[in-house]
Amino acid sequence: MFLFIQKNKNFKPLKALSKLKIISNLIFLVLFLVLFCYFSFSISAYHFDFSVLVSYKEKFFQGFLNTLIISFLSLFLSIILGGIFCAFSLSSVIFLRFFSTFYIELIRGTPLLVQVLLIYYIIANNWGFDNRYMVGAIILASFCAAYLAEIFRAGILSISISQLESARALGLKELQIFIYIVFPQALKNILAPLSGQFANLIKDSSLLSVIAVNELTQNAQEINSYTFATLEAYVILAIAYLILTLPISVISRYLERKYQK
Repeated sequence: MFLFIQKNKNFKPLKALSKLKIISNLIFLVLFLVLFCYFSFSISAYHFDFSVLVSYKEKFFQGFLNTLIISFLSLFLSIILGGIFCAFSLSSVIFLRFFSTFYIELIRGTPLLVQVLLIYYIIANNWGFDNRYMVGAIILASFCAAYLAEIFRAGILSISISQLESARALGLKELQIFIYIVFPQALKNILAPLSGQFANLIKDSSLLSVIAVNELTQNAQEINSYTFATLEAYVILAIAYLILTLPISVISRYLERKYQK
C-alpha cells in the first residue's frame, strides 16, 4: 500500500486538496448514493411504511439506550481485560504466557453466539448469576478482550528496542518509559484496529438477543412480530447502530490526524 502511494505521484491527503475539489467530490458522492437508493428501492414490489412504527418509538429508544449502556460497559471492561492479557502474553512467567495464549486462541477460534449460549445457560447459571444484562456485558467484554490483547501486544512490540535502551541509558524507570515513550507511539499505531474492534463490539451486542436481553435487535424483532413491518424495523435498526458506531470512527480519525502532526 505504501509502495503504491509512493509510486502514485497524484496521490494527496485530503487536507492537501482544495476545498472546491473536496466539495465537488462530496456532491458527486451524494448524488451517486441518491441515484443508487432510488433505482434500488423505487421499483421494488415492497412498499415501505414507517408510520406503523411510530407508536413503538419508545421501545426503539429503550433498546437503543440498553445497547448503549451494555456496549460502553463492555468497552470499559474489555480494555481492562485486554491490558491484563496483553501483560500476561509479554510476561517472563511462562505459565501466564501459556494461559494468555490459550485464552486468546479459544475466544478467537469459537463463535461469539456459541460463547453467549454456553456462558449464560451453563457457566453463569451454575455460578448463580441470573442478571442477563451483566452477564451479557461480561461475555462481550471477554470476547473483545482477546482481540484487544493482540492489538495492544502488536502496538507495544512495534516500538523499536533502541528507543527503550536509550531511555534506560538516560535513567528513566520502566513506568516512565511506558508512559512517555511506549504508550504514545503504541496508541498511534493501534488507533485504526482499535476503533474497528470497538465498532464490532457494539454490533456484536445484537447477539445478546438470543438470551432475551432487551437491546436494539431484540426490541426490533418484537416490534416486527407485532407489526409485520420487517424491513422498516431493520432499517431503523441499521440506522441506530450507525449512530452508535459512527462517533467512534470520527474520534479515531481525529486522533490519527492529531498524532500525525
